[in-house]
Amino acid sequence: MTAAFPVARFGQVIGLLGGSFDPPHAGHVHISKVALKRFGLDRLWWLVSPGNPLKANGPAPLADRMQAARAIMQHPRVTITDIEARIGTRYTAETLVALQQHYPGVRFVWLMGADNLAQFHLWQDWRWIMENVPIGVVARPGDRISARMSKAARVYAQSRLPGRAAHILGRAEAPAWTFVNLPLSDQSSSAIRKRGEW
Repeated sequence: MTAAFPVARFGQVIGLLGGSFDPPHAGHVHISKVALKRFGLDRLWWLVSPGNPLKANGPAPLADRMQAARAIMQHPRVTITDIEARIGTRYTAETLVALQQHYPGVRFVWLMGADNLAQFHLWQDWRWIMENVPIGVVARPGDRISARMSKAARVYAQSRLPGRAAHILGRAEAPAWTFVNLPLSDQSSSAIRKRGEW
């Protein structure tokens, strides 16, 4: 990897929070801080994506979203990156394969909100993701029941770590996932766009 890509050391546990960040908001910041603490992460990367294959309308320009993300998320252990645009991946599974190849010995943890777990079975190669990268799920208001009843949660029920063991997620062998049920900010990027604030 070139200097334009995030730095990672062998053996580190790095959380990956992917998304359009259109726009980034306080909810993303809160999820990141909770994930660093609860999942025992050494570092966390925001993967600001070029676009979301599951969304019909394209996001704001990548440069604008990167700038906004860096302005709102200022933490010494969080890196804002456009690595997906740089390596040319479109789907999460492709990104994870590329990261594992380019960062041998680094342990990645995929992070998502509970709303994403509810529709995770629609993602490209979702079973591969579950079976190759530990997943930390952070609850958001209103998403708890649908996430726990989701196809992914049912298929991989035996791979779920209890919440009290969330801190070992990054050292667990996939498939492994855990659900951290916390009261979080109910902000969403779509609500901010609807209000015309972005």
